[in-house]
Amino acid sequence: MDKIKMDILGLSTSPSSGGAYALILNEIEGNRRLPIIIGTFEAQAIALELEHIKPPRPMTHDLLKNMVQAFGANINQVFINDLSEGTFFAKIIYDDNGEEREQDARPSDAIALAVRFGASIFVNSEVLDEAGIVSESEGEGDLTATSQGKESGGEMSKLEKLENELQTAIDTENYEKAARIRDEIQKLKS
Repeated sequence: MDKIKMDILGLSTSPSSGGAYALILNEIEGNRRLPIIIGTFEAQAIALELEHIKPPRPMTHDLLKNMVQAFGANINQVFINDLSEGTFFAKIIYDDNGEEREQDARPSDAIALAVRFGASIFVNSEVLDEAGIVSESEGEGDLTATSQGKESGGEMSKLEKLENELQTAIDTENYEKAARIRDEIQKLKS
């Protein structure tokens, strides 16, 4: 299982998301992005740390950081290791007094802690293959349905339309919509 190093591209919201945000991870040595839908609280926790804003009292993830450090441990990396039925799974990999340990976590909480510890973020290559979205800047030629669509008729035409909509959603940084379109494309292809 290959680990792909990622960084945080940003947070995005949509009025139709019911208060949820899309956390966008960006492949460091590639052109794929991974949108993960997270709650408002977790988005706020990540945004505060990214903007170096310190609230007057410790927030939940600050408290967790303080406790981890009080026990002599340090978070080394976060690994988004699985995707099942639209839900991402993550592990926090940490050093506990010289012994490497893992802790199951939601990706949003794991990443909120990773930014506080300066820890690396990794994604399982299979998860990125399944849920990643190719960024237009380097991946324009990657969508191959255009020439195939005219040969096969109806279904490929729908696929071609969806891939165009996907590219538009990526271009406008509407990652929540892009994730929905990506899922629809995967259903068509299977």
